Amino acid sequence: MKLRTFGCGSLLICALRLVAQDPIPEANPARPTVSTPATLPPVGYLQFETGSLGAVTSPEFGTRFGINQVTKLAITPRLELFFQTEPYVHSSNSSGGDKQIHPGEVWLGAQAVVVPADGGRPTIAVSYVRRLYESPAPELDMGTNRQSGTLLLSNDVADFHYDANFIVTEQTEGGVRRAQHAQTLSISHPLKKFTISGEIWHFTQPYLHSNAVGNLWALSYPVRRNLVIDGGFDHGFTNTSTHWEEFIGFTFLLPRRLWPE
Repeated sequence: MKLRTFGCGSLLICALRLVAQDPIPEANPARPTVSTPATLPPVGYLQFETGSLGAVTSPEFGTRFGINQVTKLAITPRLELFFQTEPYVHSSNSSGGDKQIHPGEVWLGAQAVVVPADGGRPTIAVSYVRRLYESPAPELDMGTNRQSGTLLLSNDVADFHYDANFIVTEQTEGGVRRAQHAQTLSISHPLKKFTISGEIWHFTQPYLHSNAVGNLWALSYPVRRNLVIDGGFDHGFTNTSTHWEEFIGFTFLLPRRLWPE
């Protein structure tokens, strides 16, 4: 009887310890939409956003396939640093020739939450991104820029979540600098265990004297709290937009904190 009591007590203590332990933190995916959420990942945890994107028919290429990677780390509840790169880009011209393979561009940025969400008031954040390496690989219809600043808004309304971005970038070509303006709006809704996202986006094209406008649809599924897989497609509406893009990838939050809480 004493042995059974001791055993039951030990199991109860172990169970209470397991319940008291913090669960695996939840990932905060920014992919695969063009919009970036104003909210940040859990503090102290590395978040990896990895995927591939294939595109056809754009002003700079006939076909383009790239592997993209974004690594994020929230230093505090209001400050995040991130590193973005495209280690592999394969492209061809409109006739299918002139095939090239290059590493893509490299970016370093920071995002800060200015005002956290409070009821109907959205989370408001700002971000700044600086290019570290300029790639010879052809770009998508959004073009490339030397630096950019973004105002980000995110919130939940009923069963819907929205992310809105207002972006200003500095584009350079032949030593000439031009300002580019962009707006994006992504709305997502849970569908059983999945989340479906629809997005509309617009980027000015200062060197083409035109505009790129597109519509994106994506589906994501949380395999675990810290692992979310996604896929979808994007269609450009204007002649200078990339006609079709298809993408697939995942967001993974490293389950171990880099420093003590």
